[in-house]
Amino acid sequence: MADEMVRLAQRFVNTTYNNGATLGISKLEENGVTGWPVMYALTRALQYEMGITALSDSFGPTTLATIGSKYGKLDETTVPSANFARILQSALYCKGYDGGEIDGTYNARVKAAVEKLNQNMGVSATYPGSSLWPKVVKGLFNMDAYVTIGGGSDTIRSIQQWLNGRYILRKDFYVIPCDGYHSRDVAKSMLFAIQYELGMADGTANGVFGPGTQSGLKSHTVSNGTTGVWAQLFTAAMILNKRNVPFGNFTSSVQSGVESFQSFVKLPVTGNGDFPTWASLLVSYGDQSRPGTACDGVTMITPPRAQALKDAGYQYIGRYLFNPSTTSLPEKQIQPGELATIKEAGLRCFPIFQTWSRSADYFSYNQGTSDAFKAIDWAQYHGFKPGTIIYFAVDYDAMDGEVTEYIVPHFRGVMRTIGENSSYGVGVYGPRNVCQRIADAGYSATSFVSDMSSGFSGNLGYPMPTNWAFDQIATLTVGSGSGSIEIDKNIASGRDTGQGDFDPGGYTDGVDVDLDKDAYQAPMLTDVKTYLESIGVPETGGDGWTDSDWATLGGISTTKAYELVLSADWLFTSLARQLKLRKALIQAPVLWELRKMNPLDVAADEAVKAGLDDDCSTGWGQIFAWVTIDARNYCMQQGIINGSPLTDDDIPGVWKDLNGDPTYNIRSVAYLTVYNAHQLNKPRPSLTTGLADTQALLARYNGTGDDAAQYGRELIGLYNVLESYNQLSRSK
Repeated sequence: MADEMVRLAQRFVNTTYNNGATLGISKLEENGVTGWPVMYALTRALQYEMGITALSDSFGPTTLATIGSKYGKLDETTVPSANFARILQSALYCKGYDGGEIDGTYNARVKAAVEKLNQNMGVSATYPGSSLWPKVVKGLFNMDAYVTIGGGSDTIRSIQQWLNGRYILRKDFYVIPCDGYHSRDVAKSMLFAIQYELGMADGTANGVFGPGTQSGLKSHTVSNGTTGVWAQLFTAAMILNKRNVPFGNFTSSVQSGVESFQSFVKLPVTGNGDFPTWASLLVSYGDQSRPGTACDGVTMITPPRAQALKDAGYQYIGRYLFNPSTTSLPEKQIQPGELATIKEAGLRCFPIFQTWSRSADYFSYNQGTSDAFKAIDWAQYHGFKPGTIIYFAVDYDAMDGEVTEYIVPHFRGVMRTIGENSSYGVGVYGPRNVCQRIADAGYSATSFVSDMSSGFSGNLGYPMPTNWAFDQIATLTVGSGSGSIEIDKNIASGRDTGQGDFDPGGYTDGVDVDLDKDAYQAPMLTDVKTYLESIGVPETGGDGWTDSDWATLGGISTTKAYELVLSADWLFTSLARQLKLRKALIQAPVLWELRKMNPLDVAADEAVKAGLDDDCSTGWGQIFAWVTIDARNYCMQQGIINGSPLTDDDIPGVWKDLNGDPTYNIRSVAYLTVYNAHQLNKPRPSLTTGLADTQALLARYNGTGDDAAQYGRELIGLYNVLESYNQLSRSK
């Protein structure tokens, strides 16, 4: 929401520092909205007024020290200039406080705002009155909030204020937000607080859960009846982990909360704040010495390794369905005979699917769909039974905004595909925030938590996900000699026990693969164009439409239709492999219908959108909603796909999906192909379906009668062109 005083603050920066480019102060948009650009500009302006020559967005040690050395504290007697005061007034407005009229005076309104700021930060006992001390100024020039913001906890805010008030005079402790939310900064401040209470000196205390901190905590067990600062720190840690206990003394209600927490994270239930409990509250990996019964790794499980793992108390082994690299970690993927070894040893396996999932731009709805199809393919190939949960990896430190924009849509594609095309379940492997966000969205059954990455922002400040199944806490080597194997040790919750028995496995012989585009994209297009031209379909236009009308009103050229089909090659391949049929049987009608789109198709779509009609053929495959409903219902009845039966009431929603979601449309083309075989009383299409039946299926795509027969004669030639290049790709 725009604020007039923030807008005036932005104008002040722009007009006062119109040499901004020279000074490194960017010109601000005068929109009345606060944000990091405004704070960075004000920080640089403050540095300039103090005589710092190397300006920076960061309010770092030099800026902090300069305030202390030059002024001690800032108030009406020490502020050196009117512009200096205006910078402070502007910063106050950007933080939601009344900074006066930005008139360059440290006036009564500024004093009142500073007093309120000190109170909100929790430092007013240390910094009484209306002066701005250096660390408070540092806290003023950032985007942290010092009041409870929407959905925040007042109890957490009181803990944040308590930490600020108690430790603000320590050298490396800076004002933390008091917004009612746990965060990375709050998590680190808790470690500083514990180190200070253990007696560590400034410079030794570093906010890291190191050997000294761990050793100190082992002698600070708290229990029912404990009072004082250690009880306060422990109850604070409980509350920050979303445990509903009172902040302060260790009471019987705290003990009950501790027992519940210990049970949840699979610690011995003692009811005491012992070291393992402290560790689990303070860092994501907790006490790394505690025994685990699950593990994961990139090394083949041989009989000696299986025995070594079993002897060490492990029961569940996470292994990878697929390795996208042909050179790196050659045993990462489950190897032939390995699952039989696991079964023979009385162990159980949970499968992990990972390709190149190490940055935000990997993740999308379409990528999730593709990954899910590949995971189904590989899980069936290895012999994982229905009901197996497959863990899809998010193997990087995803920011919360990236989870919203990229990862949630990705898992929507995963869940939709796994749910529709298999009897497997969806799990997520990743940091705590990712796991909880995907669980909350309804896109995972269980979580495999990458807690060993304790510095990840998605782990710091986030509690254990509610549906966690495996908690990855340490890397170690088990066994010796031929039984030696490096693993990541995991704690198991019991929510998923993996699989201890396996089917003989699927097959991939003869199924389609992605087109080798480097080798075949150009010649395949040439042959497609040559064939279509031979039956009277030019590069553009046709069917009586002038090129001008046809292009203006939505027509697609042969080249464009071909490029669209190749852009979804991964999906055609996935569907063909899943249904065990030739992908050209799905590609041919889609390519044809894309090329044949004309102004009448566009008008029909607009009529449905406007409510003037209920249904029409639409989307890439030009399918009616009612036809899609019949085809999908048939495939559900046959156990080919999963889902709830559709009725005529679903026509509007199905049409919308067909029109707006190419992946849904292409899937429906595949299911219609299977349904058409039923309508023709022919065998279900397979990898060996002959040309006569293939032509009949293509004809049935356009209905019945002479027009449909002609459609089949035209499309069988297109099918042959596409299939010839698909065959070349799968023969490589």
